[in-house]
Amino acid sequence: MNPVDLPPRAATATDLAALRRRHPRAFAPAGMWTPTGAAVLVVILAVTAVAIWRLDISVARLGTGLVQIVGILGAMFPPTPGTHLAVFLHALAETLAIALLGTLGGALLAAPLGFLAAKNMIPNVFAHFAVRRGLDTIRGVDVLIWALIFINVVGLGPFAGILAIAMSDTGSLAKLFSEAIENADRKPVDGVVSTGASPVLAVRYGLLPQVLPVMASQVLYYFESNTRSATIIGIVGAGGIGLHLAEQIRVLEWGKVAFLVLMILVTVAAIDAVSSRLRFAIIGRSAMVID
Repeated sequence: MNPVDLPPRAATATDLAALRRRHPRAFAPAGMWTPTGAAVLVVILAVTAVAIWRLDISVARLGTGLVQIVGILGAMFPPTPGTHLAVFLHALAETLAIALLGTLGGALLAAPLGFLAAKNMIPNVFAHFAVRRGLDTIRGVDVLIWALIFINVVGLGPFAGILAIAMSDTGSLAKLFSEAIENADRKPVDGVVSTGASPVLAVRYGLLPQVLPVMASQVLYYFESNTRSATIIGIVGAGGIGLHLAEQIRVLEWGKVAFLVLMILVTVAAIDAVSSRLRFAIIGRSAMVID
C-alpha cells in the first residue's frame, strides 16, 4: 500500500519514519540530553558545588548582608554634598580630564600600532605576530593594575590615572583599529595605486577615508567608558572623584556617597547622550544597527 492510500495520520507517521531514517542527526536528542551533554552538565554542577563549599558561600551571611544594605540605602537619603560641593565638582572635572587625556593618549599610541597589527598592512608574518602578541599583553592587564603600577612610578595623582587609561586603551584600541583596517574595502586603495600613487598616498586617500569614521566612533565610546574607569582608579589614589568616594565610604558618610554616585551617573548619562549623537554624525545612522 502506498502512503497516498493510507489515512492522513498513518501517512504522516510513515513520512516521519522515513525522514528519521534519512536524517538521523536531525532527530537526535538536542544538546544536554545527549550522553555527552549530560556528562558536561554533571561536571558543571559538581564544580559549582565544590566552589560554593570551598569559597564559604553562606545564605545566612547573605541575608545578614542584605539587611545591612537596606540600612545603608536608608542612610543615603537625602543625598547631600554637605559643605564640599565645590570640592566634589572640582574632583568631577578632574575625572573627566583624566578620562579625556587618557583616551586621547591611548588613541594616538594605538593608531600606528593598529596599522602594524593589520594583516593587509604588514605582510611579514613574524612582525604581525609580534605586534599582536604585544597588544594582547598590554590589553590583558586591567586598568586598575596599570594605575597601581604608575602610582609607584610617578606618584599619586591624576598623572598616574592618565597614564593608566592611556596604556590600557592602547592595546584595546589598536586591536579594534587593526580589525577596521583589515575589513576595509581594497578597491579604493587599488584605484589610487593604479594612478601611479605611492603606497603612502594610497593609504592616505584610499584607506583612511574608510576607517577614520570607525576609529573616531570607537574612541568616543572608550571616552564614555573611561569616565567610569577614571572613577574606579581614583579609589586607589590616581586622582579624581573616586578618591573622595572612597574617603566618604570609609567614614560612613552615606549621604555624601549617594550625592557622589548621583554626580557620576548624571555625568556618564550626559556623556553617553552626547557621544551617541557624535557617533551618529560621524558614521551616519544607516551604518549603525538600531534595535
